Amino acid sequence: MNALWIAVALLVAGFAGWPVTALVFRLARTIDDRADAAKAAEEAKRAAEDPSADVTVDPPSAGGSQGVDGELTAAADAPPSGPPGSGPAAPTQRILRGGAIIGILERLGVCLAILTGQPVAIAYIVAIKGLGRFAELKETPVAAERFIIGTLTSMLWAAGTAAAIKVIFLA
Repeated sequence: MNALWIAVALLVAGFAGWPVTALVFRLARTIDDRADAAKAAEEAKRAAEDPSADVTVDPPSAGGSQGVDGELTAAADAPPSGPPGSGPAAPTQRILRGGAIIGILERLGVCLAILTGQPVAIAYIVAIKGLGRFAELKETPVAAERFIIGTLTSMLWAAGTAAAIKVIFLA
């Protein structure tokens, strides 16, 4: 009977942990979006109240090609001249590859470590995971943040599942 409960614990910890982690990622993004919106609103309010930030914009002329004092100007929405691709590169978001598989393996390892009474193994799992991703995390702060959120969520889910099974069914 113990083998059945261990198998259930591994299945729940390993495979039911991804929806929980995805939910935490969504919650973190929502919190970040709200914080960014509040920050932008605060900056706009501060700029509106700052008398030194008054900017005067000349209305577009009837011809559309002449600017102030007869200088040639381009329309505000016109693309910059130059060869294609010479403009600033669009920012790209790097996604750490293999994260879902690594997450499942991490949760299985943490669950097994707790069920077998070897909590030191959790330190090895975290060390291997962190060292394996160190170069990528150093380059991309957004990826580092997702890495930390995902790791903590996965580990808490696996530890909670293993502890619950161990206390309730394997005592």
